[in-house]
Amino acid sequence: MKKKFFALLTALSLVAGLTACGNSDNAADSDATANAFNLGTIGPLTGENAIYGQSVANGAKIAVDEINAQGGTQFTLRNQDDVGDPESAVNAYHDLLDNGMHVLVGATTTGPAIEVSSNTNTDRVFMLTPTATSPDVTTGKDNVFQVCFTDPALGTLSAQYMAEHMPEATIGVLYRSDDAYSQGVRDAFSAEAKKLGLNVVNEASFTADTSTNFEVQLTGAQSAGVDLLFIPVYFQPASVILNQAKAMGYAPTFFGVDGLDGLLALPNFDASLAEGVVMMTPFSASSTEEATASFVKSYTDEFGTEPNQFAADAYDAVYIVKAALEKAGCTPDMSHADVCEALISVMPQLNVDGLTGKNMTWDASGAVSKAPMVVVIQDGTYVPLA
Repeated sequence: MKKKFFALLTALSLVAGLTACGNSDNAADSDATANAFNLGTIGPLTGENAIYGQSVANGAKIAVDEINAQGGTQFTLRNQDDVGDPESAVNAYHDLLDNGMHVLVGATTTGPAIEVSSNTNTDRVFMLTPTATSPDVTTGKDNVFQVCFTDPALGTLSAQYMAEHMPEATIGVLYRSDDAYSQGVRDAFSAEAKKLGLNVVNEASFTADTSTNFEVQLTGAQSAGVDLLFIPVYFQPASVILNQAKAMGYAPTFFGVDGLDGLLALPNFDASLAEGVVMMTPFSASSTEEATASFVKSYTDEFGTEPNQFAADAYDAVYIVKAALEKAGCTPDMSHADVCEALISVMPQLNVDGLTGKNMTWDASGAVSKAPMVVVIQDGTYVPLA
């Protein structure tokens, strides 16, 4: 009998120790009642892009725990792993829906979000993606909204920042041509740069299959006199670019967008390589604002690392959903379809202050409107620029 008891106790301890590294329910589920709205997240909790999905799941959990502790509107949260794969994301979505999901805070990355958004539109499930940036996620779907900037917005805003703050720069562009995110940002940047008369003298691209060697592209930029290299890519290829540029003795100012977030947390990455990198991102963990400092402390205390932009976007997403539910007068006994229609009607009326932007508003397209922030990496932290 004692052996059975201790075996059961051990099993329960293992279950209690599960983290966001796999399909899991938030700890807030233990306090769930019939009076709670069921939220779901979908993202890569495992695999090479796990930092994104885990950050979203963790950021959402911090928000849910805070809200539940306040009383009033209550949430449960269930996280699903899509390993960054669209088909897996659709399967994850159906699992969440079968388990009574009211609202989807996801998906995390663009490819899966595009696939899932078509399903949510058919099923009439309200979807607020924290971090999927492509306009294809929302286009033609009245039920889908974004917390993050779209790819075109990132490219356009980057060009405008350079025109205002770096007008004398000799600019190059290095992007991934087989990635919708990188290509979309580059296209908008190039169009706006031409419109503004920026001195873009060199453009080069790569693909997933050629993302381990950038010698040719970097040599071309260096030979063209590029002193500001725009790299709208994710942090994995960026780490290789920075390493190989240093080995060549080539030191332009590197300028990226939100895909670079996670660079400093990349295992075995030499953080000194990122010194001076400029990045457009809506969030800086080093901000002294009270709300941000509180979030960073809560996140660091619980997960042992500082939050990135993806975590902050998800945190904001949960609070945006809360604001929309309360404005629409929704109750947890409503069907997901009724909740969806109610939230669609109130989203254009919201004005939300969050960690990733003040006075956030939305139009019927689903895109967010908020002010951008540009940071420079100094001594391993993000330092906001003018």
